[in-house]
Amino acid sequence: MCANYKPATLQQIHDLGLPKIPFEYQEEVYPSFQTPLLFQSDTGLEWRLVNFGLIPKWAENRDIAKHTYNARNETLLEKASFRDSLLKAKLGLIAVTEFYEAKYIHGKAQRWGVRRKDGQAFFIAALYEITKLNEEVIRSTCMITMDAIDHAMMKEFHEPGNIKRSVVVIPHERIEQWLAWKNPNIMTFMQGFPVEEFECFYCPQQRQAKNSPQLNMFDDL
Repeated sequence: MCANYKPATLQQIHDLGLPKIPFEYQEEVYPSFQTPLLFQSDTGLEWRLVNFGLIPKWAENRDIAKHTYNARNETLLEKASFRDSLLKAKLGLIAVTEFYEAKYIHGKAQRWGVRRKDGQAFFIAALYEITKLNEEVIRSTCMITMDAIDHAMMKEFHEPGNIKRSVVVIPHERIEQWLAWKNPNIMTFMQGFPVEEFECFYCPQQRQAKNSPQLNMFDDL
C-alpha cells in the first residue's frame, strides 16, 4: 500500500500547463497529512487542500483516515467507507513527484521510491469526500489501487507472497477524461503504468524523521 509520497512541485505543475496550486503544502505526505487534490469543479480544474485518508460522511472522528488512504478498486462498492464517493463519481487526482513502497531484501523491508524517468509529475487516481465533523467541513481523499501481481515493476514490492498492489496512474492525456467521468464503473482506467516510463530507486528514510509513527514499517534505518 502507498502510505508515503512527495506531492508534485509547483514547477512540475506549471510545466504541464495545469492551474497553479494556490496554497502551501508539505513536501512529503503520510496518512492524515494535508495534500493537494486536483478535481473538476463547475468552473474547470481546481486544486483543494484535503486530508490524505478518506473520511466518510458517517464517520464520528478523523481516526478512520489512518485506515482509508488506499482503496482497492475491486471492492469499492462493497466498502461503506468508499461506496458513496464512487457512486457519486467523486473522482480526483493526487499529483506526485514520487511515491514510496517497501521492497523486501533478505527478509527486511527497505524503502524504495518510484518516479517518472523524465522528471515530470504523474497523477494517481483518487476518490474524495466532503463531510462535516463538529461543525467543521472536512475534505478528504484516498488513492485507488489495483492488482499488481503481473506488473513488471510493482510485483517486486510489498511483503513476499501472491498479494501485490499498485496505485493507479492516470496518463497525462486522460486527466480531464478521468475528472469528468460520471460512471461508477471505472474499469477502463484500471491499467498498470508503463514500466518503460518509470524507474525505482533505493530511498532510505532520513534520520530526523525516524520517530514518525508512519515510518516504522521500514527496517533499513
